Amino acid sequence: MAEQSIPVAGTEEGGSAEGSTSAEGGVPVGSGISRRALLGTAGATGLVLGAAGGAVGYASAPAAATPLTSVGSDEVMFHGKHQPGITEGLQARGHLVAFDLAAGAGRKEAAALLRRWSETARRLMAGEASGSGDTDVARDAGPSSLTLTFGFGHSFFDRTGLEKQRPVALDPLPDFSSDQLDRTRSNGDLWVQIGADDALVAFHALRAIQKDTGSAAKVRWQMNGFNRTPGATAHPMTARNLMGQLDGTRNPKPGEPDFDQRIFVPGSGTPAWMANGSYAVVRRIRMLLDDWEQLSLGAQEAVIGRRKANGAALSGGTETTAMDLEKTDAKGDLAVPINAHARITRPDQNGGAAILRRPFSYHDGIGADGVPDAGLLFVCWQADPLRGFVPIQRKLDRGDALSQYIRHESSGLFAVPGGAAEGEYVGQGLLEG
Repeated sequence: MAEQSIPVAGTEEGGSAEGSTSAEGGVPVGSGISRRALLGTAGATGLVLGAAGGAVGYASAPAAATPLTSVGSDEVMFHGKHQPGITEGLQARGHLVAFDLAAGAGRKEAAALLRRWSETARRLMAGEASGSGDTDVARDAGPSSLTLTFGFGHSFFDRTGLEKQRPVALDPLPDFSSDQLDRTRSNGDLWVQIGADDALVAFHALRAIQKDTGSAAKVRWQMNGFNRTPGATAHPMTARNLMGQLDGTRNPKPGEPDFDQRIFVPGSGTPAWMANGSYAVVRRIRMLLDDWEQLSLGAQEAVIGRRKANGAALSGGTETTAMDLEKTDAKGDLAVPINAHARITRPDQNGGAAILRRPFSYHDGIGADGVPDAGLLFVCWQADPLRGFVPIQRKLDRGDALSQYIRHESSGLFAVPGGAAEGEYVGQGLLEG
């Protein structure tokens, strides 16, 4: 919900327009022809568009099998300059999970684990079985835009004797006045983000990663999220969050002149193993929906600074019209209130600070008091959190109108190295450097 990128739940924070699109159709799968062979790549983004493998089996299907739909056939490449799951469009289902290394496990065990995880990610993202012991949960599905992303927490470097390789940018986040953090659901040695456009494909990946962990690490916390399914709207549009607000209007977009500078560590960055990587801030932000929904439509729009129906700024225009911070109404009051969320989070109100938001909504049930445990699994990306998330959140701490309707309940910061080259695994430069 923030202008360009915001660390809380609102209309400007979201990722890119919901979902990715691809051509419909495909080709019938003949007996003995692998799905992988039928999935061609298109364009520099690494997404597979169009033709897809069969609907039955990992390797082959009857000649009369119905091709996968475009949603099922979409594939993201595992190997590349950056890790997947950062610049791709919002996915319909997500899992965030943090691990702590087991007692006695160190650098050697961590390297072996990242090697296993990377191979499993490569296979699953290509629509293949995970390897021996595959559960068959996703047998009938294609890749479904599956992505797996891996990161290291501050404590990982102490556990592996790599303290000298820990980046300064990974220093713990400062405390914020809106924090009510559960430490047992915060931080962690290792972090994995899983996203897909099919719930079974996403769960299959989560289960495979957990099984790969073996005795090397144990789950510290795990969270499940969702977004609107691609194709659910008449045309591609900015996603909505659980407050009903369009979420992601002014997110930075790949192709903008300063996008890489804001989001990714330079290729000559320090330390060298973080070249082309990014830093992920992860926050579980509970939305106090009962309180929010008691507000009138006009009051909700004043809190955010944008129209609920179409995301247009209260100063006028459409969703993409630049906000006029000086415009006043007939009474002489600012059209966009001084404490409106969209005003406060604008980069030009925060020294140019910007982040790439790529969140999931979550709903973890309804309590005995009838209050829903729901909100935003906030994930944002930046080249340096001290120049991205931190200044924005500090500004929000000083008077964001939205703050009384949300609560930050967990937090984590993770160093996410660049993508793995063919034949390599994620983090190899750190663990074998």
